[in-house]
Amino acid sequence: MQIESKQQILERRKNIEQEIINTLKEIKSDFSLADVQNIIYHEQDNDDMTKVISIFDCGGDIAEMNEMLELASDAWNYFPHKVLGGISPAEVLLEYQNKQEK
Repeated sequence: MQIESKQQILERRKNIEQEIINTLKEIKSDFSLADVQNIIYHEQDNDDMTKVISIFDCGGDIAEMNEMLELASDAWNYFPHKVLGGISPAEVLLEYQNKQEK
């Protein structure tokens, strides 16, 4: 994952948010974008990623599940985490890349 700027991260996050909203509406889920963001922000253990994935599990085929896994992974990487000081893994990567360039 090559991150070029904070703006790129924010734009990607906004796209992911819209994709989550559309997906949850499409699968008629009782969950919301806020539920996904809350689980990710307050992560405590490995089961939290499983919780996010289960939100999107609507019993579809393998191709559909792969799409849901990709969406959950994107959300995990681009949404803020409390344990990371309120930033996303993508932002941590950007900070690391910027330090390496100096």
